[in-house]
Amino acid sequence: MMPGGLSDTKPATPEVQQLVNQVKQEFEIQTNMNCAVFTAIVYRTQVVAGTMFFIKVQVSNGEYVHLKVFQSLPHENQGPSLVSFQTGKTRDDPLTYF
Repeated sequence: MMPGGLSDTKPATPEVQQLVNQVKQEFEIQTNMNCAVFTAIVYRTQVVAGTMFFIKVQVSNGEYVHLKVFQSLPHENQGPSLVSFQTGKTRDDPLTYF
């Protein structure tokens, strides 16, 4: 993988789901949505000064969103932050840089 490039798409892990759980409230506030489902499906990472996560999240039966979440380096002791997102995605939409 080249520095700064996106990793391959991988199935979401419990750690990725934990990141998603931590930014769920922020996402709901920004989108004025109330998501009963908020399940990480797949993700890609980009190493910057920390890690940028691109995560496909299921928010309802047939609706998905793509989240861009920044996780700073461990010594900075900060939780993940929601950088941006794309709504109106499907399960088959590729997870790309945005």
